[in-house]
Amino acid sequence: MGKLVIDGNCVYEIDEECIRRKEEREKHLRDMEDRRRRQTYYEKESRSRNWMGF
Repeated sequence: MGKLVIDGNCVYEIDEECIRRKEEREKHLRDMEDRRRRQTYYEKESRSRNWMGF
């Protein structure tokens, strides 16, 4: 069951399941972006070490 929002003469129903799915999708995208950033950082570190002969 969703929540009802009353705005003057208008009544809206909030679909909580839809909001939950959207939040999960956004969290998944943030996690993927964080992993990509970490991977890029470690790849740069690895290349700079190889360049310096370590």
